[in-house]
Amino acid sequence: MIHAPVRWVLFDAVGTLMYADPPVHEVYKGDAQKFGSRLSIEQIRLRFQQALAAETGPADQLNRAPTSEALELARWRRIVAAVFDVIPPADFDRLFESLWHHFAQPRHWRLYADVAPTLLRLRQAGMRLGIASNFDGRLPQIVAAMPEFSVCEQLFVSSQVGFSKPDPRFFSTIAEQLDVPPAQIMLVGDDWVADVQGARAAGWQAIWLNRSAGSETPEAAITSLSQLVAC
Repeated sequence: MIHAPVRWVLFDAVGTLMYADPPVHEVYKGDAQKFGSRLSIEQIRLRFQQALAAETGPADQLNRAPTSEALELARWRRIVAAVFDVIPPADFDRLFESLWHHFAQPRHWRLYADVAPTLLRLRQAGMRLGIASNFDGRLPQIVAAMPEFSVCEQLFVSSQVGFSKPDPRFFSTIAEQLDVPPAQIMLVGDDWVADVQGARAAGWQAIWLNRSAGSETPEAAITSLSQLVAC
């Protein structure tokens, strides 16, 4: 499925290569209960989705505000505050620190079963591999703790790049650092706008991963990373 002129294959992280275990909403519920929250899993899921959407902005808009480690920390504080808006400030600080630390720990992340064999086969085929994620400074230590990622030569994190997907400056900055034309880079990711539309608008190639088999999609998508190396 991957052919010349592609030289670099970059992957989104969360939802593409790895997932939180336990799931985000279960962790939020368990930690917040310690501070008096009585929100259900479904209530937390809905509030989280709404808060994340409010921070992201219009789904069809590619240009995004610049970001940094400090700005990402502040953004996540706003998201968590929107989910748990009745927790007193003193308790909220403790809750936020607990959640922030939890998701920084490699042991709370798992790789999808198709990740390791796909990365290995692509590397054996001569592809150069990397990760390009809308994450923050916690991701490098997570990636470093997973030996399956040893075949990845580059790790690009939005808070360190200075822009997040789908902003064209995210992609142009990476292309400059890789020192290759945009058309020679492919991004594989699970977000239709951030990963696929953003990459293509920047001149990259892109493949959409939709792990929810049978769900409606705007174009053909792969349902497993193993399809990238299918004969």
